[in-house]
Amino acid sequence: MSFAIKLPLFEGPFDLLLFFIERDELDIYDIPIAKITRDFLAYIHQLEQMNIEVASEFILVAATLMRIKAKMLLPRPQKDATGAEIDPRDELIKHLLEYKKYKSVIGILAEMEERRLAMQTRGNAVSEIKKIAEIADKEAELEDLDLYKLLSAYQKVMKRLEEEQNKPIHQITPYPFTIEGQKTNIKILLTNQKVLSFEEIIAENPSKIAVVFNFLAILEMLQLAEIRLIYTDEEARYNNFVIATIQEIELTVQD
Repeated sequence: MSFAIKLPLFEGPFDLLLFFIERDELDIYDIPIAKITRDFLAYIHQLEQMNIEVASEFILVAATLMRIKAKMLLPRPQKDATGAEIDPRDELIKHLLEYKKYKSVIGILAEMEERRLAMQTRGNAVSEIKKIAEIADKEAELEDLDLYKLLSAYQKVMKRLEEEQNKPIHQITPYPFTIEGQKTNIKILLTNQKVLSFEEIIAENPSKIAVVFNFLAILEMLQLAEIRLIYTDEEARYNNFVIATIQEIELTVQD
């Protein structure tokens, strides 16, 4: 027995974000970025499992959501020139409100287009009969051809062929990492070593994307109070830091 999975199609990433906000009745001015990021990435993963190519704008918005999430996890918020705290979600909210404004008039424009297509232009019997006669008269059509028109048509065909051959190929390579997966790996390493430096975590997989996912996983674990950060002068000298479980730090303090 085979099962068919049908996913809703969205016109773009902001259309998908608005769907999540309206579905869960969220406040667009106070978006829970962690929840909406999980829903957005889950939708993209479903597309990838069905071998559907994910458009680059969806991946760009996914990266933007992860960047906003990372900024919100940082202990020191950014501030503007006046000293007021900058909300990392402000730019996203601005784009969502603008998209929502334009989306609200799409239905009206579509209805106007449908009415316009249903209209018939006022005909001109004389010009229409003349056009039909010209199409039917093959000899007159051939007589109207000259070398310039043939060369012009040839150049257009060759230009179109060259554009088709040089058309860029859009290919997306999915990375085998998730924040939840890296959190699990870090927890496994901590059960064996109790205290773990960031350099040791990087040594497991030194690729740039793996380092980014590991760092985001550590930030989320710190926010959830699953681990604690140990930052001494020795680690600071080598741009490094050490993490440990809450239980390990409590045992160290007791000793």
